[in-house]
Amino acid sequence: MINPKDKTDSLSITNDQFKHMKTIILLMSICMLLLNTACTHKKTEQDPSFPRFEGPIFAQKPPGSTPEVFAPRIVYTKESMLASAFSPNIEEFYFRKIDEGLKDQAMIAIQYNDNLWAETFVIPRGEISPDGKILYVGNEYRDQTPSGWSETKSLGAPFDSIPIMRLTASSQGAYYFDDVSSFGDKPPVVHIRYSRLIDGIREEPITLDIDTGTSLKFHPFIAPDESYLIFDSKPENGNADIYISFRQKDGSWGAAIKLGNQINTELSDVYGSVTSDGKYFFFRRTLSNGKKNTMWVDTGFIEALRPK
Repeated sequence: MINPKDKTDSLSITNDQFKHMKTIILLMSICMLLLNTACTHKKTEQDPSFPRFEGPIFAQKPPGSTPEVFAPRIVYTKESMLASAFSPNIEEFYFRKIDEGLKDQAMIAIQYNDNLWAETFVIPRGEISPDGKILYVGNEYRDQTPSGWSETKSLGAPFDSIPIMRLTASSQGAYYFDDVSSFGDKPPVVHIRYSRLIDGIREEPITLDIDTGTSLKFHPFIAPDESYLIFDSKPENGNADIYISFRQKDGSWGAAIKLGNQINTELSDVYGSVTSDGKYFFFRRTLSNGKKNTMWVDTGFIEALRPK
């Protein structure tokens, strides 16, 4: 028979052990929090471990016709890389992460000051307009202000009722975007649409009729002068490839041209864009382990493909 006193002592020891375990867990949690904070905010201008890169484009040797991983020592993420872009003056580089606790897939901004690059701040995600004054976020936008980016504002009707993954704008303010309203249909459909400013009035969106042999077209990037459109397309159960279409002399869009094997691989290659100086093409490549890399390559292929 168990003595009631022995039972009480046994419970007392268990409670002490429990309290001790709680203390250990609390200390471990605090250490993990501090470690995570250090990882999230490390490599700032004040951190001596941040690589010193002097000169434009992280002092990298420009790529040729073969895509290369862009700035692997700086532009990295533990989990996966999403969209990336340079500001119009090529003095800020933005890229999105889905790790390190960044809210709403925020963008890390690496800024070029006094001939030195340093990871300095976080900005909301979005697509920068050609003049650098507007940040497009789907069917919303933010204005650049002296104190930073404004709160999100609606693009208004009819865009506020259209689910948009990516919207880019030309220098004349024309919108090019992917409409994912019917992505859940069987079979799924995603159109690329555009809307121009004509005499200051925004026209109703028009669906682009560019055939890639599939009904899924995503992530359009419009050249500032609207001379070409880059986007990715995929079959329902396949991987995505990047295409380009050139505007014809009569204003129509030419046939979709699938970019070559140097850019497209057996896995997904998506989210293409060109720097404002027209020199470099950036895109996102999926690796066999599921991770993503930001790639860059010389834009000579665009002129080689452009109709003469």
